[in-house]
Amino acid sequence: MTQPDSTTSAPRPDGLVLAPFRALRYAPDTPLESVLAPPYDVIDSAEQTELEGRSPTNVVRLTLPRDDGTGSKYAAAGRLLAEWRGDGTLLADRDAAVYVYEQQAGGHVQRGLVGALGLTPAEDQIVLPHENTMAGPVADRLALMGATEADLEMIFLVYDGGGAASRAVADAGSREPLVEATTADGVHHRVWAITDAETLDAIAADLHPRRAVIADGHHRYATFLKYQAERHEAGDGAGPWDLGLAFLVDGSAFGPEVHAIHRAVPGLAAADAAQRAAGGFTVTAVDGDLGVALEALERAGKAGTAFVVTDGDAAWLLTDPAPGPLADAMPSDRSAAWQALDVSVAHTLLIRGLWGLEDNEEIVEFHHDVPAAVNAAKASGGTALLLNPTPVADVVAVAAAGDRMPRKSTLFVPKPATGLLIRAFEDAD
Repeated sequence: MTQPDSTTSAPRPDGLVLAPFRALRYAPDTPLESVLAPPYDVIDSAEQTELEGRSPTNVVRLTLPRDDGTGSKYAAAGRLLAEWRGDGTLLADRDAAVYVYEQQAGGHVQRGLVGALGLTPAEDQIVLPHENTMAGPVADRLALMGATEADLEMIFLVYDGGGAASRAVADAGSREPLVEATTADGVHHRVWAITDAETLDAIAADLHPRRAVIADGHHRYATFLKYQAERHEAGDGAGPWDLGLAFLVDGSAFGPEVHAIHRAVPGLAAADAAQRAAGGFTVTAVDGDLGVALEALERAGKAGTAFVVTDGDAAWLLTDPAPGPLADAMPSDRSAAWQALDVSVAHTLLIRGLWGLEDNEEIVEFHHDVPAAVNAAKASGGTALLLNPTPVADVVAVAAAGDRMPRKSTLFVPKPATGLLIRAFEDAD
C-alpha cells in the first residue's frame, strides 16, 4: 500500500519495499574483473584512469563519464549506455528478480539482497539516513541519472533481520551462482537470482514492517528522491523513478564490517595534545608501538569512550571523559544516541573544547587507516587521533532518533561493486 507524497504526487510506501527488477548485466563472456569498479565517490583521478585502461567497457566510463567532445559528459554517458545495450555489451535479464549478492574478503562474508527500493522521505522512518548530504554531489548524480535513465550504482542499507528475507539470503549459498568474479582488491563477488513467486512474496512480507539505515550512498538516495519529485512535478506519474537500486544487508547475519575513520591535526604536537586532554580525560602514557597502543584502545573501548593520540613515536590513551566538561561541551539539541558516540565526544569535548580548534577539514584531516593518519601527523609535526569503530547498533540508534552522525564517522566495508547489476528504467516491469 502506498500513500501520495504530501508535497508531490509521488507514491510513498507504507513499509520497507524491495521489489524485483530486470537487471542489466554484462554479457556472459565478459571478464568481469576488467569491467567492475568501486563506487564513484571513492575513485580518485589516478584510479579512474587505471580503471579505464582495464577495458573500453569498464563501468567507470558510465559512472564517472568524460565529455566526448559534444559539451556534456552526462549526455556522453547516456549515449554510451545506449551503445553498450545495442551492441550486446550489456544485456537485460529476461525475468524480474530480487538478487542475492555476496562479497568475500579476508575471511569475512557479506551477503544481502539487491532490489528496487521503494522511496520514502526520512520523516517516514522507513529508510533512515545517518549523514547529511551536500548539494554539489546530488546535482552531479541527478544530471547523470537524467541522461542515462538508469540506476548505475546501488545504495547500501543495513537492517535488523532474522526472518524470511534472511533465510533466503542464507539459502542462496547452496546453489550455483549466476555470476562470480574476483576483483583486483581481492574481493570475491557472487550473485544469485530469486525469481520464485512464493519466495519473493515471503521476502516482501518479511521486509514490509521493518526499517533500514543507509550505510553508504546518502547522496545517491537524495538523488533518487529528487529525481522522483522532478518526474512527478513534470506530470509523468508513477514510474520506475519511484524506486531506486539498493543492496540490503541483515546486520545480524552476513553483515558489514565497520571501520573507524581516524583524524590527524597538523601542527599540534602529540605531547601538547595529551597535556591539554587531561582537562577532561584520564590520560595514560602507553607504549609508542602502534600495535600495543591499538590493543590498549580496543580494550578501553569496551568499557566506554576511548582515544589514542600519537605522533608515531609516543602515544597516550584517553579514557573516562569527565561528566561536567562533557555535559558543557555537548550541544543540547542533539539526541542522547548522538551524544554517546565516541566521534561526537572527539569533536565536541576534545577537538573544540580542550584543544580549542575550529572543527573543519582545513584543520582536522580524515584518514581511513591508522598508518595514513600517523604518517600525516609525522609529516606535519602534528597529532594522530585514533578511534574505535562505531558499532552498527549505534549508527541505527542515531538514525532512529532522527539525528545525523558527525561527518566521517563510519566506514562500512566491503562496499558493493558497480557494474554487476544495473537498473535501467526501460527494463522496469
